[in-house]
Amino acid sequence: MAKVRLILDTRKSAKSAANGLYPVALRLFHRKTRIIRLPYFSSPAGWDDKYMRMKKSAFKNNHIDCDKANEKIYDKLHAAHKLIVELGDSINSVDADTLVVYIRKEWDKKVDTKIRDDVDNGITLSQWGKVIIDRKLRSNKPGTASWYAGAIRSITKLNGGKDLRLNEITVTLLTNFQIEHKAKSSSKNGISSYLRAVRAIYYSAIKEDQFYPKKNPFQHFKIPTSRRTKKKAISKMEFIKIRDVNYKEGSPVWHAKNYALVMFNCRGMNFIDLVKLQVKDITKDRIFYGRSKTGDQLSVRITEELREILNFYTEGKSMDDYLFPANYDGSTKHYEKYKSLRRRMNGHLKTIAKDAGIEEHFTTYTIRHSWATIAKFMGISTEVISEGLGHNSLKTTQIYLKSFTNQILDEANEMVVT
Repeated sequence: MAKVRLILDTRKSAKSAANGLYPVALRLFHRKTRIIRLPYFSSPAGWDDKYMRMKKSAFKNNHIDCDKANEKIYDKLHAAHKLIVELGDSINSVDADTLVVYIRKEWDKKVDTKIRDDVDNGITLSQWGKVIIDRKLRSNKPGTASWYAGAIRSITKLNGGKDLRLNEITVTLLTNFQIEHKAKSSSKNGISSYLRAVRAIYYSAIKEDQFYPKKNPFQHFKIPTSRRTKKKAISKMEFIKIRDVNYKEGSPVWHAKNYALVMFNCRGMNFIDLVKLQVKDITKDRIFYGRSKTGDQLSVRITEELREILNFYTEGKSMDDYLFPANYDGSTKHYEKYKSLRRRMNGHLKTIAKDAGIEEHFTTYTIRHSWATIAKFMGISTEVISEGLGHNSLKTTQIYLKSFTNQILDEANEMVVT
């Protein structure tokens, strides 16, 4: 026979980010244990586990009418127990997850407006967004944290500067946000980016049981598709021109040229990964590094050109030293330093492109796209390119390379007809 009882869910993952308290829950055991959280919260000191109730005397329970709350949670327990008894021996034909569904349906028949209001009027976008942002900052992902923060500011501004409860995010609100920003001539990509950030926060709150939506607006509102920006790539011949440009050894633009060649030799390495490299990342004939964006570990065999550049930068350094003068420790604290480094690097690349007679816009990201498109032109499979770039899925690479298709087809057509 299945068993149910009321508990305080004191697991770390269950703790509310909004009030620091733990949810009261129904614990079901039916071959497996399942926890069903209820819309009431208490501190461990405010929960009487023996009698399965919230203590009226506990200081932290002064935010709630404990008599009413206990009455409601007992109703939940009684309804679940009654269902189990009524199912009798037939309960053995269902698993624990199915039984949870039946219990929730039984509760839905009896749930009153007060409880629905308690559920709906829960955590706000800024409250849960702060939790997500803090996690990203602690994980040394300040760029992602900034993305979330910008989206929250933008949608809050639409609401007159007032914070939004998650249940206040509706199809109407999202539509108004899109129209408002279109009227301001905001880019389609910018609007899409903000809405995707809001959606990520919203879904995270649902996944972690911080919010229970009646209707998910993102299932009924289509976020505008980002317009694929023109891929900025230069040809292999133009990279040869970069190799032939000479600068005074040790000058900033000389270092920038070396960085560009290192990134190209390392399969279009991102600039942020380059400036985090340390001498110990070089092992015999390979460079090992973790992608900052995904955390995936990559390994690149050192080419002859790359070895020549590395020999200069490794001379006289210990294993824990940064490989290049433009170093960054990957921390949130020094993220502004990284952005400054990237800005200067792009300035130097502009100079290099001009000196090499390259007309295309040339930035750190051009190098990554160039490696990919050169590989594509050479007939290397998308699967191999995907692994080389460190993408987590082939779909990402297919989107990444899609805008190169017409140029490849045009060149193929000319080869056929001429």
